[in-house]
Amino acid sequence: MTTVPITPDYAEPLPPIVRPAGETNYLNISYTLKSWLLTLDHKRIGMLYLMSVTFFFLIGGIFATLMRLELATPQGDLVGPDTYNKLFTAHGVTMIFFFLIPSIPATIGNFMLPIMIGARDLAFPRINLFSWYLYLIGAAFTMAAMISGGVDTGWTFYTPYSSVYSNSQVALAVVGIFVTGFSSILTGLNFVVTVHKMRAPGMTFFRMPLFVWSNYATSLIMVLGTPVISITLALVAVERLFGVGIFDPSNGGDPVLFQHMFWFYSHPAVYIMVLPGFGVISELMAAFSRKPVFGYKVVAFASLAIALLSFFVWGHHMFTTGQSIYGGLVFSVLSFLVGIPTAVKVFNWTFTMYKGSVSLETPMLFALGFLGLFTLGGLTGLFLAAVGLDVHMHDTYFVVAHFHYVMVGGTVLAFLGGLHYWWPKMTGKMYAEGWGKVSAVLVFAGFNLTFFPQFILGYLGMPRRYYAYASEFQVLHVLSSAGASVLALGFALPAIYLTYSLFRGTPAGDNPWGAKGLEWETTSPPPTENFRRIPIVTEDAYNYPLAEPKHGLYPEDRLIDNQSKTDRGDLQALKAGDRH
Repeated sequence: MTTVPITPDYAEPLPPIVRPAGETNYLNISYTLKSWLLTLDHKRIGMLYLMSVTFFFLIGGIFATLMRLELATPQGDLVGPDTYNKLFTAHGVTMIFFFLIPSIPATIGNFMLPIMIGARDLAFPRINLFSWYLYLIGAAFTMAAMISGGVDTGWTFYTPYSSVYSNSQVALAVVGIFVTGFSSILTGLNFVVTVHKMRAPGMTFFRMPLFVWSNYATSLIMVLGTPVISITLALVAVERLFGVGIFDPSNGGDPVLFQHMFWFYSHPAVYIMVLPGFGVISELMAAFSRKPVFGYKVVAFASLAIALLSFFVWGHHMFTTGQSIYGGLVFSVLSFLVGIPTAVKVFNWTFTMYKGSVSLETPMLFALGFLGLFTLGGLTGLFLAAVGLDVHMHDTYFVVAHFHYVMVGGTVLAFLGGLHYWWPKMTGKMYAEGWGKVSAVLVFAGFNLTFFPQFILGYLGMPRRYYAYASEFQVLHVLSSAGASVLALGFALPAIYLTYSLFRGTPAGDNPWGAKGLEWETTSPPPTENFRRIPIVTEDAYNYPLAEPKHGLYPEDRLIDNQSKTDRGDLQALKAGDRH
């Protein structure tokens, strides 16, 4: 991709690169707390986001654990109905607004996007830092609501219960989410301007990595959609505090209006969570299949198509609200239509692996897990897009399982895959590959054991958000709770071995995976300015060789992709002489 060649190494594993003692990078340029809290470096801000979202993932996981313990028995043995309502609300609000939405864009995107297009930083570094502080302020308000009495409305805040009748801390939680929304808007704006104005020489739109395309499409949704949810929740607070009749039918309001406004944002928000994950999977499929992404332009435009169509399918959440049969039919057709660009991506990733030199390192295992789980989540979404089936399965555990297959099976596995892939670049250290593979297997197995029984529960008619249930459902709930234990272990392992690698990990080379992309052309960790000199892009993204895979490859055969044909011929002759 650049004029700077990567010299292949001749050994496996790759030898660590010994840096000059005085060489600085973004991590060691200063160690003071002030230098981190006031930093304008996008890489440090990405790491601050990473620590923040990891903390809220832990908090949301604790809420989920308490829910699964409660559901291990048919009756409410652990908590009562009011407490259970607050638990699932806290779990949903924390995971969606403070983990899933910022997980990939604000962490990996913040860190990698400027480097991947050859920029020195994001377009607005101060706004970038400000967005992190807005995220923390919003989270503080919402967590204060959880601690000071909790919220019992569910993460959807349906009116008029949330705006009139609930006695819980709705207003405080709404203020927190309102503030956090501005963090998303500013991040999206920063990404859009950076992509348009700060690409390196030669980095055309159709040379950009697909991770950048996905975050670009996500940013458009953030900028256009997030103000809608902010206004909606502000109206809930206004009605709750001042008694203005907006959603309350007793005061002339319309509760269905809230659902239209809420889902107009909240369905695109699903793609705010998933689209960046699509970009991560594209990077992993190319890097560990040693092939260009099949149908690069189609995959890029599919991201934009998903972003566009996501604004026209909100009504499939409202098939049971009494909307007209014609409205339901239109939303049903559009919901099926949005599956087309999503399916295109899945097929293209599959064809990328076809006849590729597939290598099953930890990031690729997470990518393969994503492919299976997200595909099942997408297929079950077709059930819910059909009006007749949705009426039967609306607000049942089938919806819970579908949502988690898309969000956890999609976003979280992509997040873990991307984190493992770019961890050597972010920290300059390698993690324990064996433990990484164990984690990937545990997450995949534990996830299926947790959520697949919930498809059956939902089809059999068990409603979601109930703290007690009929005894015939207990076996499936026990399986689900047991799977949650395995899943929790799978999530805990990366926190342990990635943290350990920071202190005792083997130093990583600049390009430990032998991958393509500008991020692998700079040092690990990168310098504060990202590149010692401005890169010049001279080739398309994913310019891996198209040779058929061979058996018995020497390790170095996977790492000579930046050499010219002449260089490769000379190198092969040299290696042949060495082997004889």
